[in-house]
Amino acid sequence: MFYLVKTPFLIRALRSSYIWKINTEDKLLHLTFDDGPHETATPYVLDQLKYFNAKATFFCLGKNVAAHPAIYSRIIDEGHAVGNHTYDHLNGWKTSDKNYLENIAKAAGYIDSNLFRPPYGRISLFQGRALQKGMHGTKYRVVMWDVLSGDFDITLNKEKCLQNVLLNAEAGSVIVFHDSAKAWERLEYVLPKTLEHFSEKGYRFEKL
Repeated sequence: MFYLVKTPFLIRALRSSYIWKINTEDKLLHLTFDDGPHETATPYVLDQLKYFNAKATFFCLGKNVAAHPAIYSRIIDEGHAVGNHTYDHLNGWKTSDKNYLENIAKAAGYIDSNLFRPPYGRISLFQGRALQKGMHGTKYRVVMWDVLSGDFDITLNKEKCLQNVLLNAEAGSVIVFHDSAKAWERLEYVLPKTLEHFSEKGYRFEKL
């Protein structure tokens, strides 16, 4: 499985209207969690964030919000941000523009947010522009990332996953984790150690 842990500047420059990293010199990090809510992983994440007084952004699948509305409500009640991640995790490169945008609109029936992250980071130019221009009264901000933890990679050991984050995150980084069954083994290990490490270095964790 090939993926880039640190997003190169050239890729960010080619899609400069998307959010990849926040321009700041302050010690701020932006943790993001994709694919939830999940009955085990998301409550664990919320407990860890509360313990470290951290805020984060959850990019939710519409079908998972429909299945776990109480967990979704807890995310919001505890002061975190939410974003649209399509209804059922569509790949924009493999989906017609019409179906892709309709799927996002379906998810918007459950997720009230102007933040959108494309599953797999795969979105066509037309799809991105359509979202930014405005759909059903919402102009979306397309959020990508600066650092990919790799927690979704079942071939990756948890120590390497932690190093992916600790060695690549810097002020303003947008970091991707997954509150999902697939990522759970690595997430459970990496998240508290990430929060502890950067808290000790004086970083704050803020939502987008």
